Amino acid sequence: QVQLVESGGGSVPTGGSLKLSCAASGTGRHFADYSMAWFRQAPGKEREGIAAIFASYMDTYYASAVQGRFTIVQNNGDRTLLYLQMDDLKPEDTAIYYCATRPRISREQWRQSPAAADAYTNWGQGTQVTVSS
Repeated sequence: QVQLVESGGGSVPTGGSLKLSCAASGTGRHFADYSMAWFRQAPGKEREGIAAIFASYMDTYYASAVQGRFTIVQNNGDRTLLYLQMDDLKPEDTAIYYCATRPRISREQWRQSPAAADAYTNWGQGTQVTVSS
């Protein structure tokens, strides 16, 4: 069983930056074995997938709302760390951010649905990001 723990959240003004981290521990904890993603959930809204990475090929996906501002990175030196670099933050980015993993799938399967929440089976507890206007 893999445990995921997010960190790095906080409060920043509009235009600021934050870097979120996701650390894995437990049996089979190496992210290279999984597809991983970052999700967020704002009050009163559904959880949305914003960035995903297919470990074997380093393919990435970004939701249009964060494209060009957020970057998902896996630390290849330590396959138990995943990051989300967030730049040019906006008030609408305020949410709880979660990292998640899904079981091993093919590259083609991943490309069809890289960030659907119901495909991910292992979740962290979340970290709060607040962006003030």
